[in-house]
Amino acid sequence: MEKNLPPNELVEVIQRAQRCGKVVVFTNGCFDILHRGHVEYLADTKDCGDRLVLALNSDRSVRELKGDSRPIQNEDDRAAILDALSSIDMVVVFDEDTPADIVKMLIPDVLAKGGDYTPDTIVGADTVIENGGEVKVIPFRPGQSTSSIVEKIIKL
Repeated sequence: MEKNLPPNELVEVIQRAQRCGKVVVFTNGCFDILHRGHVEYLADTKDCGDRLVLALNSDRSVRELKGDSRPIQNEDDRAAILDALSSIDMVVVFDEDTPADIVKMLIPDVLAKGGDYTPDTIVGADTVIENGGEVKVIPFRPGQSTSSIVEKIIKL
């Protein structure tokens, strides 16, 4: 199965999985420098269902969120690295500032974000809940962050 799909094809794949009784989990993020915290978070997120869809911020949206020095790796490289993880079933790149539109398009069964969020601050939570789904906060891994890795590199 190809993992890096355009949104219109992804909708079909997700709907087919849901018709077969599979629970589709959705998460999103920049994943600029993949680290242990990311890998563990994604494995825990996958455990919330049968199929994990990761919406990856485009290069433009990462710059909006993190500043002009980011991303360090471009969206094609980030998507390829994430594609290689067994926990991720599908990757889609989105260019908007938030994943609200892609959540509305895909209507996952579970929406998950890391422990630095609360359910009321997770973009798309209202859409998922209104459609009978659930929102989960996955415990945060202290000491595991891209920003701390970047800071260490700068000090070298």
